[in-house]
Amino acid sequence: MSAPTWSESIRSLYLSGAANQFVLHGNIADRILLPGREEGSIGTLADFLAGEQLRRFDLVLSYELGSGIRVLAGEELLRRIAPAGEIPRDPAGAIGWLDHLLRLCVNLRALAPTTTSGDGLAGKNLHLAILVGGAELIFPVAKQVRDYALNSMASVVRSWSHETHFLEQNLAVFLLTEHLNDLNHLLSQNPRAALVEVPLPDEAALVEIFRHFATVYPRALASFAERPAFPANRLAGATVGSIESLLKQREYAGNALGEEDLADLKKSLVEKDAQGLIEFLEPVRTLDDVHGSEAVKAWMRQDLSLWHEDDLSAMPMGYLFCGPVGTGKTYLVECLAGEAGMPVVKLKNFRDRWVGSTESNLEKIFGLLRALGRCIVFIDEADQALGSRDAGSGDSGLSGRVYSMMAKEMSNTANRGRILWILASSRPDLIEIDLKRPGRVDVKFPLFPSLDAAEGYALIRALGKKHRLDLPKECPPDLVALIPALITPGAAESIAIKVYREVRTSATDASTALRNCLDEYQSPVPEETMRFQIGLAVREASDLAFVPPLFREMRSK
Repeated sequence: MSAPTWSESIRSLYLSGAANQFVLHGNIADRILLPGREEGSIGTLADFLAGEQLRRFDLVLSYELGSGIRVLAGEELLRRIAPAGEIPRDPAGAIGWLDHLLRLCVNLRALAPTTTSGDGLAGKNLHLAILVGGAELIFPVAKQVRDYALNSMASVVRSWSHETHFLEQNLAVFLLTEHLNDLNHLLSQNPRAALVEVPLPDEAALVEIFRHFATVYPRALASFAERPAFPANRLAGATVGSIESLLKQREYAGNALGEEDLADLKKSLVEKDAQGLIEFLEPVRTLDDVHGSEAVKAWMRQDLSLWHEDDLSAMPMGYLFCGPVGTGKTYLVECLAGEAGMPVVKLKNFRDRWVGSTESNLEKIFGLLRALGRCIVFIDEADQALGSRDAGSGDSGLSGRVYSMMAKEMSNTANRGRILWILASSRPDLIEIDLKRPGRVDVKFPLFPSLDAAEGYALIRALGKKHRLDLPKECPPDLVALIPALITPGAAESIAIKVYREVRTSATDASTALRNCLDEYQSPVPEETMRFQIGLAVREASDLAFVPPLFREMRSK
């Protein structure tokens, strides 16, 4: 079994002398496959670091807020060099004790090898490692610049990465935090420390995991004992811990996993791991279910064809769906998902009132998206969700930080062909121009209400079919004048439901019920608002072929 890529980067940085302090962030609380036995075993990240990465070190210590300082390797050595007195458990005392210990080792190294002091350790450059778990709890972000207690502890640990005598010592320091934004900035922004992301397991890693689990949970994985790649492919994006928990339950119940279970399991496992930050949209429709927008559908189908053929050089990084309220932007995303056969992840409300929590939520979401494989990411009401470059003081700069993180992720060319970003908004003018530029959003699709009475009627009739309304194919002449102007799919569906209600409650035929419903109909969106939003969509369109001739004159308004 080969070592993870992130592990190899640590090894390279340490052996080259480029860094001796590592901030490990991301999927640090997950279970990990250990190479200790021939068939492997499962343990924590600390188990992996101590047993594999640091197996040749003389002394390996860990510190966590709850368990205090523990010895992972070199207990006898610690007894010979440890500072006198009881080992403190509180953060300030423990960090001070560790600093004292490291300085003792520096002094021992400086002694001449022939000296009688030093308990036989004089002149030796010991290999020392310190693992700090839950580092964001011990060194949280200081709420004020003058938060001396927090900043002083962080400053001590920071000094281990740049003071000359520590750099000359064989010292490795690991700070483990789920989210970089929760860690004191003296440590997360330390230029002498290496930031190493521990990603969610990819498909190749999950193959090894399922190969191991097949021997541990034989009943649960009876269907996949000889083909671990199948569940690995279907469950990419889930943590090893959540998969193991599921398998334990299945093994106990004697209930084997089947192929038909995996899609629903992935959805539930990933949503649980994401802690409510995302949800999967169910792709039960295709673009055939979209009424109108023929030029838009043709373009998207061409892109999907390129995607399926792995011809990614012309594949867009993202789409913008813009148009008046009710024009079916979310519906179109669902239909595109069904056409693509890809999972669609909708970002929920990732903003939080706690300092740093919003940025931490985004970190978690981005890590999850990278592990999912090919997927579509949907951001509704993008004008509100994506923040702005020039945020005011009202939100303490949060909007600007959200904008910066989103802009960086959306323009990451490594995501081309892996993640298709879709933004939806009825007010695209409020989305930062930089977020809408090519390289982030390459194609902007405008969506419009009906052009005339015939199209409006066809829309009502199409949506009425869901409720088994028997409306004639052509609009009855006496209804033409009653069909609202600029009717949207949302409004048409509301009318169809109202017609169905009248048919069921008054024993009226569908045409008569429609006439009654339209007789005093009032549009849910004022006409001036509708025309303003149509104008915005026309001006945002990346190709005039997407704009019906009737609306093209609105480009200059």
